[in-house]
Amino acid sequence: MADVLDQAEVDALLAAVDAGQVPNGGSGAHARGKSRQTHDVRTYDFKRPERVSKDQMRALETIHEGFARNFGASLSGFLRTIVEVRVTSTEQLTYSEFIYSLPNPTCFNLLSAPPLEGQMCLEISPLIIYPIIDRLLGGSSAEVFIPQRPLTNIEQRLISRIIDRALNNLTEVWSALVEIKFQLNETESNPHLVQIVAPNEVVVVVGFELKIGARAGTISLCIPFNVIEPVMDRLATQSWLLYQQKAASERQSLELGRHVRRSSVELCSFLAETTLTLGELMSLQPGDVIPTEHPANGEVIIQVEGKDKYAGRLGQYKGAKAIKITRTIDPSTRL
Repeated sequence: MADVLDQAEVDALLAAVDAGQVPNGGSGAHARGKSRQTHDVRTYDFKRPERVSKDQMRALETIHEGFARNFGASLSGFLRTIVEVRVTSTEQLTYSEFIYSLPNPTCFNLLSAPPLEGQMCLEISPLIIYPIIDRLLGGSSAEVFIPQRPLTNIEQRLISRIIDRALNNLTEVWSALVEIKFQLNETESNPHLVQIVAPNEVVVVVGFELKIGARAGTISLCIPFNVIEPVMDRLATQSWLLYQQKAASERQSLELGRHVRRSSVELCSFLAETTLTLGELMSLQPGDVIPTEHPANGEVIIQVEGKDKYAGRLGQYKGAKAIKITRTIDPSTRL
């Protein structure tokens, strides 16, 4: 039987615990048993439920990294200066948290993407809007005053050219997932006046940093969950890779075909071949006839970029000399 402590021993043990001489975690066996029962506890905020999985968030981030590269290249050519665009964050928030994180006034654009239902938001910070406007009007964007006011009609017209390029690039990268077309519906300066979803509705916010020289600003794309919910199953890792590869190969084929159709090639025909001595060649005069063994009504070789490709026959078409292609030949064919 285990030893039983008397009252004096119990009092002495309690006094030692109070004095710090004995750890109050109990015996080693008890501590080991307790550690085996430890569970992994994670905090869950019911006000901010995570409705988009980590794999889907990574897929969305990959999509918009492609958008950042294309948009940066497009702006660099348009503004004739180096523009860097990169993804800085991809997170889930409630719509109210997103709205209260934005400055006022700002450039707040409402987007639609049919056939998806609902609206998205594209916010561009004034810190980068005014350097862009200064650049478009011939300035250097080195020292630009950032006014705290809504954009004027002229400034809004200039920025619309930037927004159009952003929407075109968004449409291009999203086409790998679903055939949609981003469109601008409305522009507002005060984001607190815009209510596209309920305040507690979950939205995915993709943050970008846009840098022009020493100037930098942010762009935020807000995507409500209910807008992209119909295509969320396509954002699973394996499915997304299949969609991405298929779309990339289709786009490459179409692009390659478009360039090939516009390419120019040299087409020439050889009527006949014969052999002359150098003396005969030097004595040729205008009007001389060079006999060949090739029949007049026989086929001739047609070359494409120096390679034998077709056989054809001589003739006339609308009063002009012409060659009618009769068949495809092997490069080693002799006529």
